[in-house]
Amino acid sequence: MQRALLSSLRRSAAVRSGASSMRVVRPSVIAPRMGMIRFASTEASKEEGKEENAGAQESKAQDTETSAEGAKAEVSEIDELKAKLTKKDKELADMKNHYARAIADFRNLQESTKQEKQKARDFALQKFAKDLLESVDNFDLALNAVKEDTLKTNAEVKNLYDGVDMTRNVFEKTLARHGIEKVDPIGQQFDPNQHEATFEIAQPDKEPGTVFHVQQNGYTLNSRVLRPAKVGVVKDTEN
Repeated sequence: MQRALLSSLRRSAAVRSGASSMRVVRPSVIAPRMGMIRFASTEASKEEGKEENAGAQESKAQDTETSAEGAKAEVSEIDELKAKLTKKDKELADMKNHYARAIADFRNLQESTKQEKQKARDFALQKFAKDLLESVDNFDLALNAVKEDTLKTNAEVKNLYDGVDMTRNVFEKTLARHGIEKVDPIGQQFDPNQHEATFEIAQPDKEPGTVFHVQQNGYTLNSRVLRPAKVGVVKDTEN
């Protein structure tokens, strides 16, 4: 009985598997995809070309205008810089000129100040020296008042005369150390800058215009006339 059941079950299973394998398979057809093709008209393409050309020309014109403006601005800036440079050069030249003048003025001031100081140092004793000249004149008057005969006959007067003469010489040497020197114009041509003519006498044996007599000695202080000598001048007989 079991064997009969098993065989019947196997038969039914085989029948089922055969039915399933005999199913009809329908072929599937896949339609190819067609790409979309755009057909543009000739007039539209021409219009688009014109617009593109117009845009390109407009862009080119704008670029040209921009570059021209930039070049113009650059030229203007260069001109402005040149003007500033010229102005600065002029200011520099003026400053150099002013500096050179200031240096020259300062050096002139230094030189003049130095000369004034030297003059003040040289002629600081001018007033005092003039007062001393009166003492020298008194020595000369005292010595000139003694006659030669008296000096020969009187020894005391001779000794006094020598003492006064030595004192006068020492005094004159002291003045010379300080720049005060005696002027001896005898035989020289009359110089109004150094001499003061008190009288004129015609003398045939002497040249006209020369000094033949000294009434009062003259003195100089550092080669500058401190007191002119009072002199007698030979007169020209023809005039």
